Amino acid sequence: MPITDSMFLIAEAREHPMHVGGLQLFRLPDDAGPGFVRDLVAELHEDAEVSPRLRRHPADPVGYLGNTWWATDAEVDLDYHLRHAAVPHPGRIRELFQLIALWHGSLLDRHRPMWEANIVEGIEGNRFALHTKIHHSLVDGVGALRLLEESLSTDPTDMTVRAPWSVPPPARANASAGGALGSATHLLSTAGKTLGTAMAATPRLLPTSAKVIRHALGDHGYTTPFEAPDTILNGPIGGARRFVAQSWEIERLREVGRLLGGTLNDVLLAMCASALRDYLIDRNALPDRSLTAMVPVSLRGGPDDPAANRVGAIIASLATDIDDPIDRFIAIRRSVQAAKRVMGDLGPMEILALSGINVSALAFANVPGFVRFTRPPFNVIISNVPGPAHKLYWRGAELQGIYPTSVVLDGQALNITTASYDDHIDIGIVGCRRSVPGLQRLIHHLDDALKELEKATS
Repeated sequence: MPITDSMFLIAEAREHPMHVGGLQLFRLPDDAGPGFVRDLVAELHEDAEVSPRLRRHPADPVGYLGNTWWATDAEVDLDYHLRHAAVPHPGRIRELFQLIALWHGSLLDRHRPMWEANIVEGIEGNRFALHTKIHHSLVDGVGALRLLEESLSTDPTDMTVRAPWSVPPPARANASAGGALGSATHLLSTAGKTLGTAMAATPRLLPTSAKVIRHALGDHGYTTPFEAPDTILNGPIGGARRFVAQSWEIERLREVGRLLGGTLNDVLLAMCASALRDYLIDRNALPDRSLTAMVPVSLRGGPDDPAANRVGAIIASLATDIDDPIDRFIAIRRSVQAAKRVMGDLGPMEILALSGINVSALAFANVPGFVRFTRPPFNVIISNVPGPAHKLYWRGAELQGIYPTSVVLDGQALNITTASYDDHIDIGIVGCRRSVPGLQRLIHHLDDALKELEKATS
C-alpha cells in the first residue's frame, strides 16, 4: 500500500473519520411514476460490476498490518454498500441534512470495501438524492466527483443506469486539473509524498525559504502559517457531525468580482470570511486578529503557461478584523495575490514542498496535546472542486446540485468545500456538532455576505 493511502488509515479515529463524498440532488422526470426510485435502486443492484480500486479494504488482521497492505474482494455485497432510504413527509431538506450528518459521522467498515451509497427518496420538490462516501485512502475529493460525473449523461433521454462505483477512479496525479481553486483533499492526499519531496528538495528549499521570509517581512499582504488566532473552530473535535448546503447563481459572484477587479474565487473567500465573522460575532467569539484559511490554488499564468497544472496550498487572510466588506475583499485579494507571487516563482517540486510545509501541522493533529497546546496553522479549510459545466442526468432525472462532504480534524472543526456545476456554485459545509453549534446559520450568513457585496458595488 502506498504511504499516501496508508496515512489516511493511520490517521483515522472515531472522532475523525477519513472519508470524502457528497450529496447530489436530482429532480424526477416529469413522467416518472411512483416506483421510479425503487426501480433505479433495483437496476443498480443488478449491476454487480465494481471497479478494482473500490473492491479494496485493509488486509487482515485489520489494524496496523492492515494499514500497509490492501486486500481485494472478488465479490462485493451490494446489499450492504447500497441502501435505499426516505425522509419523512413532507420531505424537508432539513431532515435530509440530518441524515447526511449522521451517515458522514460514522466510520466505514474496514472489513469490507470502504465505500457506501444511500439513495433517498421523498424529498420535497419532486426530488431524490444520492449520498456517497468513499474512504480517502481509495480516492480524493476530486476523484469522487469525477466518478459521479462519469456515471451521468448529458442526454435527458438516456435511460442507461451507470453506477459511480463501476467507473474506474481517475489517477490521482491528474485529478486536480482545472479550476482556480483546487481540492484540499487532493492536496492532503499527497501529504506523505510531500514530506519526502521536501526532504529531497532541501538544497533548493534553502533559497526558497529565504525568498518566502523576504516576502513575509516586506509584503504586508503575505500570510504565513501559524498567524491564525485561537478560535472555537480550532480545538479537539467529537465524532458527531452537522452538514448544511446551499447553491448560488455563479453569475452573481462573477459580477461582483468584475466590479471589484477580482476573481470568482476572491468572491467565494470574501463570502466565507463575512459568514465566519458574523457567525463568531453571534457567539461573542470573534478574535481581534484576522482568521486565516488554507486555500488550494492554481498557479497557472494562462492557457499557454507550461506550468498550467501547478497547484499549491496557500495560507490566506480572511480579513475578519475589517468591518467594511469592500475593504475586507481588497485585503483578502491582496493576501491571495501575495501568496501566489511567492509560489509563482517556484518550480513544481518547490511548490509541492512549500505546500507540504503549510499543511504539515495536520499530520500531528492526533498527537496527544498537540492541538490543545499549539497555535493552529490556519483556522479553516476552504476549497473548490471544479465540476461539470453543463447539465447532467441520471436515468432522465436532472442533477440539480452537487454538495461536497469533506473531512474535519482535531484542530480543524469546520470544512467548507464548493463545487461548480452548470450555472451555479454549490457549497457543502461539514462541522463538528459539538464545536460548531448552529452550523445552519453559516448558510444565512453566506447569503447575507453576497447581498452585502452586491449592495456595496451597486
